[in-house]
Amino acid sequence: MSGDHAPHEPSVAPTEVWQALYPPGSFAAPDRRNHQETFPASLPDRRQIALPIRPLPEEPGFAVASLIVNQASFAVEDALMDMMAELVAEAGAEIVVAVPTLGLTLANGVARRLGHSRMAALGTTRKFWYDDALSQPSASISSRKAPKTLFLDPRLAPLLAGRRVAVVDDVISTGSSLLAVLRLLEKIDIEPVVVAAAMLQTDRWRSALSAGLPDFAGKIVGVFETPLLERTSAGGWRPVTPAGADGTAGVTSP
Repeated sequence: MSGDHAPHEPSVAPTEVWQALYPPGSFAAPDRRNHQETFPASLPDRRQIALPIRPLPEEPGFAVASLIVNQASFAVEDALMDMMAELVAEAGAEIVVAVPTLGLTLANGVARRLGHSRMAALGTTRKFWYDDALSQPSASISSRKAPKTLFLDPRLAPLLAGRRVAVVDDVISTGSSLLAVLRLLEKIDIEPVVVAAAMLQTDRWRSALSAGLPDFAGKIVGVFETPLLERTSAGGWRPVTPAGADGTAGVTSP
């Protein structure tokens, strides 16, 4: 990592991303940096996580910061689940719906922290007893060329009926996969009271939500946000828009 380093800024090897919770101020403010390989995200308590930068193959000159939860250290996972549980608790959720695949780990931890006895996991593999009426096509920024189908096990529908439902996922990016989840839950007359993610990756998801479910955006919360990045003339990366009013990457959506 180079460019506008903070004093004594940690050096992060490719195998070290997502592994450490760094003290506040360990990395320079995100919107004042020429980022090279990693982007620093700040948690609500100001601790920081180093995220790898991934150039977007279909959008030359642009990139996003990446979070792969099942490759993160247990300490990072635990910190994210602790903070997500607080967000879900504030909404008064009574049951957690987990979004596959990487949302499953976080949803399990959130539900346990809330004292729930179980969660309701969506699936991407059709079991023989499933009903195609409870399915919805889905795609994400990391699987644009390999769209999936989301399924709700019919036996879980009564578990959700009449309850305050929270949806938990790892990352919300383009909003297309989130919209698929919401459309699927609509089929059993469920509107979640909150959708909680570890990372809100850029603000592109807002366009998808405003077009499909314009009144739902206020129910989306995240532990931290990361901006869309653009290539600089020096060969690094910078935020297309400022990461936060205080110069940090991490803010929680209202």
